[in-house]
Amino acid sequence: MKEGLIQGRLWVLTNDQGRLIEDIDTDQIYHNAYLHITDRRLMGQYALGNLAGWEDFARRAKPGDIIIAGRNFGAGSSRQQAVDCFLALGIAAIVAPSFGAIYFRNAVNSALPVIRCPAVENLVANGQLATGDEVRLSLLSGEGENLTQGIKFNFPPFSGVQLAIIQAGGLFAYAHQLEKR
Repeated sequence: MKEGLIQGRLWVLTNDQGRLIEDIDTDQIYHNAYLHITDRRLMGQYALGNLAGWEDFARRAKPGDIIIAGRNFGAGSSRQQAVDCFLALGIAAIVAPSFGAIYFRNAVNSALPVIRCPAVENLVANGQLATGDEVRLSLLSGEGENLTQGIKFNFPPFSGVQLAIIQAGGLFAYAHQLEKR
Protein backbone atom coordinates (compact mmCIF):
# COMPACT_ATOMS: atom_id res chain seq x y z
CA MET A 1 0.00 0.00 0.00
CA LYS A 2 1.76 3.07 -1.27
CA GLU A 3 1.53 6.18 0.92
CA GLY A 4 -1.58 4.94 2.69
CA LEU A 5 -3.63 4.83 -0.54
CA ILE A 6 -5.97 2.00 -1.42
CA GLN A 7 -7.80 1.76 -4.72
CA GLY A 8 -10.13 -1.00 -5.78
CA ARG A 9 -13.49 -2.26 -6.92
CA LEU A 10 -16.39 -2.17 -4.45
CA TRP A 11 -18.56 -4.93 -3.09
CA VAL A 12 -21.49 -3.35 -1.24
CA LEU A 13 -23.07 -5.94 1.06
CA THR A 14 -26.79 -5.22 0.79
CA ASN A 15 -29.87 -7.29 1.50
CA ASP A 16 -32.71 -7.97 -0.93
CA GLN A 17 -34.19 -4.54 -0.11
CA GLY A 18 -30.94 -2.84 -1.14
CA ARG A 19 -29.98 -1.82 2.42
CA LEU A 20 -26.55 -2.36 3.93
CA ILE A 21 -26.51 -5.56 5.97
CA GLU A 22 -25.88 -4.79 9.62
CA ASP A 23 -24.54 -6.99 12.42
CA ILE A 24 -22.70 -9.40 10.12
CA ASP A 25 -21.14 -11.70 12.68
CA THR A 26 -18.00 -13.78 12.50
CA ASP A 27 -19.98 -16.97 11.85
CA GLN A 28 -21.55 -15.38 8.76
CA ILE A 29 -18.12 -14.22 7.63
CA TYR A 30 -16.42 -17.57 8.27
CA HIS A 31 -18.61 -20.51 9.29
CA ASN A 32 -17.55 -22.62 12.25
CA ALA A 33 -17.70 -25.74 10.04
CA TYR A 34 -14.33 -24.67 8.59
CA LEU A 35 -12.48 -23.83 11.80
CA HIS A 36 -10.34 -26.95 11.39
CA ILE A 37 -8.58 -25.29 8.42
CA THR A 38 -5.34 -23.75 9.63
CA ASP A 39 -3.74 -22.75 6.32
CA ARG A 40 -4.76 -19.13 5.69
CA ARG A 41 -4.42 -19.59 1.92
CA LEU A 42 -7.32 -22.07 2.01
CA MET A 43 -9.65 -19.88 4.08
CA GLY A 44 -10.60 -17.39 1.38
CA GLN A 45 -12.92 -19.78 -0.44
CA TYR A 46 -15.28 -19.70 2.57
CA ALA A 47 -15.48 -15.90 3.03
CA LEU A 48 -19.09 -14.79 3.53
CA GLY A 49 -20.23 -18.32 2.69
CA ASN A 50 -22.75 -18.22 5.54
CA LEU A 51 -24.23 -14.79 4.68
CA ALA A 52 -27.55 -15.09 2.87
CA GLY A 53 -27.28 -13.76 -0.68
CA TRP A 54 -23.48 -13.57 -0.60
CA GLU A 55 -22.53 -17.26 -0.59
CA ASP A 56 -20.73 -16.88 -3.95
CA PHE A 57 -18.68 -13.85 -2.90
CA ALA A 58 -15.38 -15.74 -2.61
CA ARG A 59 -15.64 -17.00 -6.20
CA ARG A 60 -16.33 -13.52 -7.56
CA ALA A 61 -13.95 -11.41 -5.46
CA LYS A 62 -10.56 -10.38 -6.81
CA PRO A 63 -7.40 -9.23 -5.03
CA GLY A 64 -7.59 -5.50 -4.34
CA ASP A 65 -11.38 -5.43 -3.92
CA ILE A 66 -12.95 -3.34 -1.15
CA ILE A 67 -15.98 -4.37 0.91
CA ILE A 68 -18.63 -1.98 2.24
CA ALA A 69 -20.93 -3.28 4.96
CA GLY A 70 -23.43 -2.04 7.51
CA ARG A 71 -22.96 -1.24 11.18
CA ASN A 72 -21.26 -3.61 13.61
CA PHE A 73 -19.38 -5.64 11.00
CA GLY A 74 -17.56 -8.57 12.60
CA ALA A 75 -19.77 -8.82 15.69
CA GLY A 76 -19.54 -11.94 17.77
CA SER A 77 -16.57 -14.08 18.60
CA SER A 78 -12.86 -13.38 18.37
CA ARG A 79 -12.59 -15.77 15.40
CA GLN A 80 -9.34 -14.82 13.64
CA GLN A 81 -10.40 -16.78 10.55
CA ALA A 82 -13.03 -14.07 9.91
CA VAL A 83 -10.13 -11.70 9.19
CA ASP A 84 -7.81 -14.25 7.59
CA CYS A 85 -10.35 -15.33 4.96
CA PHE A 86 -10.36 -11.78 3.53
CA LEU A 87 -6.58 -11.60 3.64
CA ALA A 88 -6.46 -14.89 1.72
CA LEU A 89 -8.63 -13.34 -1.00
CA GLY A 90 -6.49 -10.21 -1.13
CA ILE A 91 -9.30 -7.91 0.01
CA ALA A 92 -7.73 -4.45 0.27
CA ALA A 93 -10.05 -2.92 2.90
CA ILE A 94 -13.40 -3.17 4.64
CA VAL A 95 -15.46 -0.01 5.12
CA ALA A 96 -18.39 0.15 7.55
CA PRO A 97 -19.99 2.67 9.91
CA SER A 98 -18.75 0.56 12.85
CA PHE A 99 -17.08 -2.74 13.65
CA GLY A 100 -17.21 -5.27 16.43
CA ALA A 101 -14.42 -4.20 18.81
CA ILE A 102 -12.52 -7.49 18.75
CA TYR A 103 -12.86 -7.80 14.97
CA PHE A 104 -11.53 -4.28 14.48
CA ARG A 105 -8.47 -4.97 16.63
CA ASN A 106 -7.82 -8.37 15.01
CA ALA A 107 -8.03 -6.79 11.54
CA VAL A 108 -5.62 -3.95 12.32
CA ASN A 109 -3.20 -6.36 14.02
CA SER A 110 -3.31 -8.55 10.90
CA ALA A 111 -2.81 -5.61 8.50
CA LEU A 112 -6.34 -5.63 7.06
CA PRO A 113 -7.44 -1.98 6.81
CA VAL A 114 -10.84 -1.53 8.45
CA ILE A 115 -12.25 1.94 7.91
CA ARG A 116 -14.96 3.42 10.12
CA CYS A 117 -17.08 5.60 7.84
CA PRO A 118 -20.58 6.56 9.02
CA ALA A 119 -21.20 8.35 5.69
CA VAL A 120 -21.39 5.06 3.76
CA GLU A 121 -24.95 4.46 4.93
CA ASN A 122 -26.27 7.55 3.15
CA LEU A 123 -23.93 7.14 0.19
CA VAL A 124 -25.21 3.61 -0.43
CA ALA A 125 -28.84 4.60 0.19
CA ASN A 126 -28.49 7.41 -2.39
CA GLY A 127 -26.80 5.18 -4.98
CA GLN A 128 -23.49 7.02 -4.67
CA LEU A 129 -21.56 3.87 -3.74
CA ALA A 130 -22.45 0.68 -5.60
CA THR A 131 -20.98 -2.72 -6.24
CA GLY A 132 -18.52 -2.47 -9.13
CA ASP A 133 -17.60 1.17 -8.57
CA GLU A 134 -13.89 2.00 -8.41
CA VAL A 135 -12.95 3.79 -5.19
CA ARG A 136 -9.77 5.39 -3.84
CA LEU A 137 -9.23 5.72 -0.08
CA SER A 138 -6.50 7.69 1.70
CA LEU A 139 -5.83 6.27 5.13
CA LEU A 140 -3.63 9.31 5.90
CA SER A 141 -6.10 12.08 5.09
CA GLY A 142 -9.41 10.26 5.55
CA GLU A 143 -10.53 11.19 2.06
CA GLY A 144 -12.43 8.80 -0.14
CA GLU A 145 -13.44 9.19 -3.75
CA ASN A 146 -15.76 7.14 -5.89
CA LEU A 147 -13.83 7.39 -9.16
CA THR A 148 -16.69 5.86 -11.13
CA GLN A 149 -19.26 8.45 -10.06
CA GLY A 150 -17.00 11.39 -9.18
CA ILE A 151 -18.20 11.60 -5.57
CA LYS A 152 -15.98 12.46 -2.61
CA PHE A 153 -16.53 11.53 1.02
CA ASN A 154 -14.61 11.59 4.29
CA PHE A 155 -13.84 9.23 7.15
CA PRO A 156 -11.61 9.52 10.23
CA PRO A 157 -8.00 9.06 9.09
CA PHE A 158 -5.91 6.28 10.58
CA SER A 159 -3.75 7.09 13.60
CA GLY A 160 -0.01 6.98 13.11
CA VAL A 161 0.27 3.67 14.95
CA GLN A 162 -2.63 2.08 13.04
CA LEU A 163 -1.09 3.06 9.73
CA ALA A 164 2.37 1.88 10.83
CA ILE A 165 0.97 -1.54 11.81
CA ILE A 166 -0.90 -1.85 8.49
CA GLN A 167 2.11 -0.78 6.44
CA ALA A 168 4.47 -3.08 8.36
CA GLY A 169 2.28 -6.07 7.51
CA GLY A 170 0.78 -6.60 10.96
CA LEU A 171 1.45 -6.12 14.66
CA PHE A 172 4.24 -8.70 14.91
CA ALA A 173 6.09 -7.23 11.93
CA TYR A 174 5.65 -3.75 13.39
CA ALA A 175 7.04 -4.88 16.75
CA HIS A 176 9.99 -6.47 14.96
CA GLN A 177 10.68 -3.15 13.21
CA LEU A 178 10.66 -1.38 16.57
CA GLU A 179 13.13 -3.89 18.01
CA LYS A 180 15.56 -3.15 15.17
CA ARG A 181 15.63 0.58 15.99
